[in-house]
Amino acid sequence: MTPRHPPARLAALLLIVFGPLVWLLVGHGRPILQDPGYHLFADTRGCLGINHFGDVASNLAFLVVGIAGWLAARQAGGARRSWQAFFAGVALVFPGSVWYHLSPSDATLLWDRLPMTVAFMGLFAALLSEHLHARLEIPVLIAAVFAGIASALWWQSSGDLRIYIWVQGAPLLAIPYLIAAFPGRYSHRLWLLWGVGLYLLAKLAEARDHEIFALTGMMLSGHTLKHLLAAAAAYCVVIMLKKRMLNQRQSLTPVASSQ
Repeated sequence: MTPRHPPARLAALLLIVFGPLVWLLVGHGRPILQDPGYHLFADTRGCLGINHFGDVASNLAFLVVGIAGWLAARQAGGARRSWQAFFAGVALVFPGSVWYHLSPSDATLLWDRLPMTVAFMGLFAALLSEHLHARLEIPVLIAAVFAGIASALWWQSSGDLRIYIWVQGAPLLAIPYLIAAFPGRYSHRLWLLWGVGLYLLAKLAEARDHEIFALTGMMLSGHTLKHLLAAAAAYCVVIMLKKRMLNQRQSLTPVASSQ
């Protein structure tokens, strides 16, 4: 039994996902370059012989959440491969971001951003598969991960952040609309919205790195807090996968168990 979705809702989804990309590439009209000041983090203190210890050590949260989520995804049913790709990306943020924060520069930042693109695109593929059709999972996952990695490599070679910005933003824009407009096969989707909220707070903390460091009496920088909030956002997905059940109204729809 093939799920049918109103064409107007599908068109709105395409607009939400690809509209910002078109605007960035056409409407914006010029490259968005990396701010050289991005690498000037507030907390430069060392500990145990490790430079920028707070920003380095806080990445351990990504490894813990990534492993927990990858294990939870094995039993999750649905878009299992995409959820595992998401959590593999989360876990790989740990070595990538550690490498970057030990010596912050555009060259090392690539290794921080590459696993993040895998995580974002894995999440995107999982959501499309579970809210639209199970058969979408593998082709969307392959194409999305390729696009995500290419966006980071394009930034590294050209200096232009526009496609990478879209890779980060597209899943966040799609989540609320997918939940509202398309019945999901699984319950407890509210946890995804909590995750989006925490990630937005993480981006705010990142932008207020120095201010938060001053407000906390140099105990916690905004960038360190960003790592912890972003890991907490990913953990919301772990909770969702552990709690969720197949919705009764979707029980007749084909399920991509992939097991």
